[in-house]
Amino acid sequence: MTTGGAGSGSARDAPGPDAQPGTVRGLYALKPWYTRRLGAVLRAAVRHGVSPDVFTLLGVLAAAAAAVAIALGWWVPALLLLAARLAGANLDGAVARARGLSRPWGFVLNELGDRVGDLLMFGGLAVLAVREPATLLVAGPLTGSAWVLLAALAATAPTFASLAAAGAGGRRLNGGPFGKTERCAAVVVATALPAWIPVVAALVVVGSLLTAALRLARTRTDLAAGGPG
Repeated sequence: MTTGGAGSGSARDAPGPDAQPGTVRGLYALKPWYTRRLGAVLRAAVRHGVSPDVFTLLGVLAAAAAAVAIALGWWVPALLLLAARLAGANLDGAVARARGLSRPWGFVLNELGDRVGDLLMFGGLAVLAVREPATLLVAGPLTGSAWVLLAALAATAPTFASLAAAGAGGRRLNGGPFGKTERCAAVVVATALPAWIPVVAALVVVGSLLTAALRLARTRTDLAAGGPG
């Protein structure tokens, strides 16, 4: 769960989703609750001076392990490992804020970690789609793995919209209706029900494009009003 940020600063040090009125937060609204569940880890990391980058790396490693579980169709390990991925993405920003760190390079690493995590996750799902073809629920000429590749491509649209907004001086918007948390949940469902992979992938495509459109609309309103709000 990535924190929001302005174009000139670090996304880890900017206000969270509560500072983004008018956005549809989706499952991202659970971030404060999840952060509280990770409170002991957060306090220990601050006490020992652990770098936020450590949690970015742990999130990527969890995504890599989740990709293996997804490819094998092991949905319970996939669920736990994707939760660990989200924990890493949550803690990197939380630790940075708690330690008073503000590093633009942290913003770069955070974004790269999120994108690599998504690619690993969808890569595992593509392998599962090849291993267990969905013969009944494939729409049109596309195979299940082709649908997964489309989903992976569409999933980048909300991020591109947010980064473009940040580059123009607006907020780096996060949340839903179909953000990173929803994508992880969708992949877990697809892992548990491989026959539904094309349907779930199509949902990711539609949800991601809708989310990108809503973020762009919100950004246009913010910038037309003279700033991020």
